[in-house]
Amino acid sequence: MTDQDLTEVAHFLWEAGTLKSARRTGWWMAGVRDPESVAEHAWRTSVIASVIATLEGADAARAAHMAVWHDSQETRTGDVNHLGKKYAAPGDPEAVTADQTAGMPEVLRTAVRALVAEYEAKESPEAICARDADKLECMLQGLEYRGQGYTSAQRWIDNSRARIVTESGQRLADELLAQSPLDWLRAAMGEKP
Repeated sequence: MTDQDLTEVAHFLWEAGTLKSARRTGWWMAGVRDPESVAEHAWRTSVIASVIATLEGADAARAAHMAVWHDSQETRTGDVNHLGKKYAAPGDPEAVTADQTAGMPEVLRTAVRALVAEYEAKESPEAICARDADKLECMLQGLEYRGQGYTSAQRWIDNSRARIVTESGQRLADELLAQSPLDWLRAAMGEKP
């Protein structure tokens, strides 16, 4: 491996950090003033992907790994919400990933590109679990925003719930819908419902 190879990896690590301040723009349409960042969304999506994959008998680490990378292209395209996609198609995730990884060592470049391609193909059990995690995370975030008084978040809750396909994802969604955002804290404190 040459110094140039690591230089490009280091460049990408700086680039990936921009997702910490890149906001998920669809939430602005629901009136949320300071929505979650793309990085925050990707983190919880990866946790959810590992949970769904474990429950579904798929490779949890692979599903979580896909979820970590699923929106990494937004460093270059921004988060294009569904209304924006009506007017300008977002960049092709595989093409953006190819550009992002072009100067990286072959082993890393090949692995990341294959992971993104698998996620986009929507065929493997792990990709299906990771995609369900993306929808479940959006639904969960919507429930949190609705709990904060953003009633327009209901649209995101309903749309996300309708797009979940795995049995475990659907059951988790139903359980989340039956709870309130602070039920976990009450249970942890030993309080009765």
